[in-house]
Amino acid sequence: MSKRDYYDVLGVERGADEKDIKKAYRRMAMKYHPDRNPDDKDAETKFKELSEAYEVLADSQKRAAYDQFGHAGVDGQSGFGGGQGGGHGSFSDIFGDVFGDIFGGGGGRGRSSVQRGSDLKYNLEMSLEDAVRGTEKTIKVPTLVACEICDGSGAKKGTKPTTCSTCGGIGQVRMQQGFFAVQQTCPTCSGTGHMITDPCNSCYGRGVKEETKTLNVKIPAGVDTGDRIRLSGKGEAGRNGGPAGDLYVEVHVKKHAIFERDGANLHCEVPISFAEAALGGELEVPTLEGRVKLKIPSETQTGRLFRLRGKGVTPVRGGGVGDLLCRVVVETPVNLTHKQKELLRELQDGMGSDKHSPRSNGWFDGVKKFFEEL
Repeated sequence: MSKRDYYDVLGVERGADEKDIKKAYRRMAMKYHPDRNPDDKDAETKFKELSEAYEVLADSQKRAAYDQFGHAGVDGQSGFGGGQGGGHGSFSDIFGDVFGDIFGGGGGRGRSSVQRGSDLKYNLEMSLEDAVRGTEKTIKVPTLVACEICDGSGAKKGTKPTTCSTCGGIGQVRMQQGFFAVQQTCPTCSGTGHMITDPCNSCYGRGVKEETKTLNVKIPAGVDTGDRIRLSGKGEAGRNGGPAGDLYVEVHVKKHAIFERDGANLHCEVPISFAEAALGGELEVPTLEGRVKLKIPSETQTGRLFRLRGKGVTPVRGGGVGDLLCRVVVETPVNLTHKQKELLRELQDGMGSDKHSPRSNGWFDGVKKFFEEL
């Protein structure tokens, strides 16, 4: 009886990658494994067929031979095929590799003792002016660096770490749970695969030491709160020769006394006197580039916005420069002298006409109507 095509057995395309093949086998094997289907001969047969197909297609050399010559290229090489009956006694070897990631490793391969260093984050406070224009800052970052005495090995100079006797250097120990071969981190070596019998006197066997690094960070123009600058390899040192992690400098712009930023635009409040609001005039307002003249037309009301184009921020991610939006606030005079109060009363008496206070009169008319309709 001719065998089915291995790709059809797993339900994958011929161009499927290793990840897709493993995923397909995982799904089908869980369904048809004999432990889940006791006394079901069809399920047992299908599981053997799946395992045979996976063993070939998961191996790059066997897969290449199969793709070129078909079953003839791999007959006799498969532990499940070749008319040997196979059984599922070898299931834990293959199935443990497929499901190992669930239990912290698979197939008895263990984890590498070479580890990448941890990433670090540094919160950098800066002024609005520096954030808008860009600058360079010097920061000091506490971190872990490789021990120079032992070159990061953790062992005393002149000695070397020894292979862990519990796991044999694999870094994991194996436990059988049902039909699963469960991998767990070795409790003796914590997964490194080796032991340090004579630790370094400087780092006490850790392979790393605490140190404060002084770094110069270039801040591009236009950054805002929450933006992060990545410094590759400036994080914590790796273990056992592993690469260092990265340092992420997160920007926090301090509150400004005058301006408030909203994306590319800046906002500010401009207080003006009662006389300037009524008669109009010209005054100087600040920008991040210096002072500019702002013309106030007569009869200006509180809350009116004046837009100064191009006086905002050029965002770090590109785009046009923003504007400065000046909100006028008419300031009520305080600490008046007796003479000034008399003058204001004369002005108030002389402005009895409704045409001088259209908004006020309109508001009172609305209030009167409201109460009449109650």
